[in-house]
Amino acid sequence: APVDIEIEDIAHGLARVARWNGQTVGAHAFSVAQHALIVEDVAFARNADWPRQWRLAALLHDAPEYVVGDLISPFKTAIGLDYKAFELRLLAVIHARFGIPAELPSSVQSAIKAADRIAAYFEATRLAGFSTEEATIYFGDPEELPAPVAAALGALQPWPASRAQAEFLERFQELIEHS
Repeated sequence: APVDIEIEDIAHGLARVARWNGQTVGAHAFSVAQHALIVEDVAFARNADWPRQWRLAALLHDAPEYVVGDLISPFKTAIGLDYKAFELRLLAVIHARFGIPAELPSSVQSAIKAADRIAAYFEATRLAGFSTEEATIYFGDPEELPAPVAAALGALQPWPASRAQAEFLERFQELIEHS
């Protein structure tokens, strides 16, 4: 039930779930919480007129992973529809809890997916050992980004879980207070 969902639990869990099966450079795992912040940055940089609830949807796009963990897409496909269906139901409940429509407008959904791919491209090339050619095959060529966002992505480093958790919560509070 939505009432059982607390943002503190989501932030705690996502800050401790490693993306890329933990196969990234650096002293710390690259967390889903840090990824979520990047996706929100990219989505907002590319959609500056968005209301805060769409930015919140971008921040929470992988929130079900605080329960189910991060599975790479081919595994989700192999496990079958039930896994994806569960993840989508859980996301709808998370949305309900924080005042986001269960079903996002398709333009918003597409924009979040595009931001997710851009984030994945930079994570793959900066942290997970992909060549730019490989990353382009899997995630596409990252589209034009404002210089500060592109610079931050170019210098990507995994944060400690405590920082990822704190920054995720801070961004959430910023967005929820004004939505």
